[in-house]
Amino acid sequence: MIQRMEYMTKLIKWKDHKVIKVVTGVRRCGKSTLLKLFREYLYGHGVDEDCCISINFENIAFENLKEYHKMHAYILERLQKDKMNYIFLDEVQLVPEFEKAVNSLLLQDNVDIYMTGSNAYMLSSELATLLSGRYVEIKMLPFSFREFYEEVGGDKRYVFNNFLRKGGFPYLTQIEDYDVWRDYVEGIYSTVLLKDIVGRKRVGDVELLEAVIKFLFDNVGNIVSTKKIADTLTSMGRKTTTVTVDGYVRALKDAFILYEAGRYDVKGKQYLQSLEKYYIVDTSLRSFLLGERTMDFGHVLENVVYLELQRRGYKVSIGKIGNLEIDFVAQRGDEKVYIQVAASVLDKTTYEREFAPLKKIKDSYPKIVLTMDDYPMGEDGINQQNVIEWLLN
Repeated sequence: MIQRMEYMTKLIKWKDHKVIKVVTGVRRCGKSTLLKLFREYLYGHGVDEDCCISINFENIAFENLKEYHKMHAYILERLQKDKMNYIFLDEVQLVPEFEKAVNSLLLQDNVDIYMTGSNAYMLSSELATLLSGRYVEIKMLPFSFREFYEEVGGDKRYVFNNFLRKGGFPYLTQIEDYDVWRDYVEGIYSTVLLKDIVGRKRVGDVELLEAVIKFLFDNVGNIVSTKKIADTLTSMGRKTTTVTVDGYVRALKDAFILYEAGRYDVKGKQYLQSLEKYYIVDTSLRSFLLGERTMDFGHVLENVVYLELQRRGYKVSIGKIGNLEIDFVAQRGDEKVYIQVAASVLDKTTYEREFAPLKKIKDSYPKIVLTMDDYPMGEDGINQQNVIEWLLN
């Protein structure tokens, strides 16, 4: 079992601190397995199993605890006196007003709380206000390519192409049959659509929502606006408004299906207020919804790099310098790196296009061009790297 060490390290770091550890991420990205791995870590470091109380609210066995008073009473009855108790609450957003029970449990000196959730609702302003300063969010994604490769092994390029198509949801590494793969991804998509968006947001026009999703998935890596989406769908005979589309986009972000990258003016050193790019949490969802024949390799590659930068803790923006665009400006504390992504720059015209915006940047921060090429080139301090090797480092 892949240990997901980047996340395990964070849980271990915060162990026994008087803050709630909140693991968030799209459904089936491995949140429950992460908590299981952490419990095994605790058992291996001297914690008695009786000191771990685990509730998965998607399990019908705990259906009666989806009322916060009952959940609170259930946990209190099982606390071990004079010992640290570790409480694990899976998909806790399914319990209305769960934050009241959690806030009360925090009053106990011998309690360490871990929660997971598949919707940003659980960190809404109400919860953030009630538990202000008393929780830390650990944002989880499906497998990185490094984790995927550790699981399956083999020829790097072949595995990478499979990763782009198959996606990084952990269970997908065990599936070879295409029909089984499609059924599994369809299950994830339908569950998120129906439970986390349609149900929670009370969406009346599901077909319109799916049209918005298809548009966004088909335009990964392209600059879009909610007005452009609304105008395009209206011109295709599906009348809608910017307000409606904006609500759907927010719901997709809340369900951790969609990630937004704003624009950053490199010369002016300021963030711009309009025209974002959107990236999908996992490429399998795009393959499922649009079919592999529509795969735009360059933009799918860009999607993978965006998610990897997120995993590495960077704040990621789209760079603007004059009339030129830089795929990513990644910032983490005092660090900054400029990144271009292309399938190949062996063609002279493509090479000049990808290197041109980086040449205009006059500061000394690293500048990288990531491609599938095996024989990297470079000039003017710009470092070209093979994207597969970069992802595996």
